[in-house]
Amino acid sequence: DWEKNPYFHLIKHAYLLGSNWAQNLVDKAEGIDEATKRRAAFYVKQLQAAFAPSNYLLTNPELIKQTIEEKGANLARGMQMLAEDMEKGGGSLRIRQVDDRGFEVGKNMAVTPGKVVFRNELMELIQYAPATETVFKRPLLIVPPWINKFYILDLNPEKSFIKWCVDQGLTVFVVSWVNPDERHRACGFAEYMKLGPVAALDVIEEITGEKDVQAIGYCVGGTLLAVTLAWLAAKGMGARINRATFFTTQVDFTYGGDLLAFVSEDSIKALDEKMAETGYLSGASMANAFNMLRPQDLIWSYVVNNYMKGKQPMPFDLLYWNGDSTRMPAANHTFYLRNCYLENNLSKGKMVVDGVKLTLKKVKTPIYNLAAKEDHIAPAKSAFVGSQFFGGPVKYVMAGSGHIAGVVNPATKPKYQYWTGDEPKGAFEDWVKTAKENPGSWWPDWLAWCTKGDKQVRARKPGSRKHKPLCDAPGTYVKVRV
Repeated sequence: DWEKNPYFHLIKHAYLLGSNWAQNLVDKAEGIDEATKRRAAFYVKQLQAAFAPSNYLLTNPELIKQTIEEKGANLARGMQMLAEDMEKGGGSLRIRQVDDRGFEVGKNMAVTPGKVVFRNELMELIQYAPATETVFKRPLLIVPPWINKFYILDLNPEKSFIKWCVDQGLTVFVVSWVNPDERHRACGFAEYMKLGPVAALDVIEEITGEKDVQAIGYCVGGTLLAVTLAWLAAKGMGARINRATFFTTQVDFTYGGDLLAFVSEDSIKALDEKMAETGYLSGASMANAFNMLRPQDLIWSYVVNNYMKGKQPMPFDLLYWNGDSTRMPAANHTFYLRNCYLENNLSKGKMVVDGVKLTLKKVKTPIYNLAAKEDHIAPAKSAFVGSQFFGGPVKYVMAGSGHIAGVVNPATKPKYQYWTGDEPKGAFEDWVKTAKENPGSWWPDWLAWCTKGDKQVRARKPGSRKHKPLCDAPGTYVKVRV
């Protein structure tokens, strides 16, 4: 019908012409700074997605046909779902992206056996039960982002990076961040660092007897890990983390991706005023921001499917996790946006945390820096450029797919490839030209890197006399929903 019916053919081409005209208007604009042009392009993208004729009943031949065939029953079901989603959002529309009735954290998600061995006001520390008689001597600490919950790395046994690590003989500890509320309004990067990874290092040393660990940081958890590495180096304690791995992490934000469109002095001031009322940014606000990065896929396709076709979305564990959003403390979120996205202070050596001026060049820890080729949140080029600010050896690896699928690419059932190459120096484009494409998951490559030269010791049960298990994994903080 889009091609053969004159009415829909006209609508289609009118939309495409108007959309291209608006895009060219931004692309060819002169005398405008890059930040303004970036924001203009972003919002044109939102308008292009919103005005697509496929989004509306009277301009979508498929919807017209279905509505006639069902005598409007599809719209009745859709309006019922719309009312339910408005109620669930407290008066604001919270578009459902998944049929979540079959999922429960701790029951069929995040089920790798383990114990919570430590808890403070910002995190629970989980130690996973061994699956082998012997394990590698050096423990592994995983620092996930607080923007989402840690179980993206433990969705189910087939996809679980955590379970796979345990099965390979690693002693795995994971930070599970609290879902903050008004009590945490003043918690900034210093508090998250000292009560998060630094506190975890002390607990791990007491439980295992090991004075150094290897650590993984994912997304903003990786940025926090980089901050921790620089802070430890400044304190003369850099050896506490023997090796560090970053998953889709930025330490330099020059090429910071689509999220740069949200960041300006005015937007941060407006956000500060909004967060001052409650002491935190709501999970829904952050979820909406991420949905806007892919508006056609994450907003309008569900508007059409749910409210016009009257269909329930499919059950999908990844989208269930994506909808299990978290709040963020005002102090922490403001510090992150200003120091990273707006002023880029970490890579400039101007960031101050806990009274310490941080310099990444002092970080001599070997680093495995994993980027994702199609990542729009932490672009591969941004991670590549960030690699050049550290003072030690960096192995840069680029996975296929995006911010999540590039990381969660199980070794037993890989969907994507990965690229390896020379040291991350010079131009990113030149590195890509000479990089070697490798089939399968990057997980085994990382395991060989992180365990090289390590010894085997007897497997460790979770906890110790001082840090007795408090409850079963995945703990209590991860189950707090908003």
